[in-house]
Amino acid sequence: MNKKSKGAASSILLILGVVLAIVIIVVFVVIKINASKTATKAKETESAQNNEPPPAVYQAQLGDINFTFELAQNVGSVLKSKDPRFQPDLTTTEKFIKVVIGAQNKGKVNIKKGSWDIGNIVDSEGRNFVPVNQDNQIFAFANNANVCGALLKPEFEPTLCEKYYEVSKGSTDLKVEIDLIDENSAKKKSSSFLDLIVE
Repeated sequence: MNKKSKGAASSILLILGVVLAIVIIVVFVVIKINASKTATKAKETESAQNNEPPPAVYQAQLGDINFTFELAQNVGSVLKSKDPRFQPDLTTTEKFIKVVIGAQNKGKVNIKKGSWDIGNIVDSEGRNFVPVNQDNQIFAFANNANVCGALLKPEFEPTLCEKYYEVSKGSTDLKVEIDLIDENSAKKKSSSFLDLIVE
């Protein structure tokens, strides 16, 4: 092999080495850019998912009792008494909400009377609104108030508990508390919330 051939071979090898180095650098840069874009998209997706509100809950089970949202109705600023001779109408400057929740025994034995109930309404700001039940006056307005906490037989049709609440007009995203109660101490054993769709 003459000197010219050796020089040409060396030049070709040198050029191939430089081209190969450039290709490796370009591939490395492209991979790094794609990895960065993927990480950014993953962060954006995670951030978007974190900003989404949790899904609404219209049914929940506590122990053997399956609670189901049935009805929430804005009945205005006046609660009409079924018998004004014994109980006058109730009025508010805000609004009354009628709530009906079904309770069904999914277990195998009777659930004792007083073992369950529905509690306060809570709005998006964490404000609590208690049921209208001073001196049992709710019985003059509700059809099913006397069955809240009733004995539940296994797999019978749901028992409908009806309560009324005085709620601020500005309150949104209302939830109602559902409770399991220790019938011996009358204290809550566990509780959860159901979302309300107010008509």
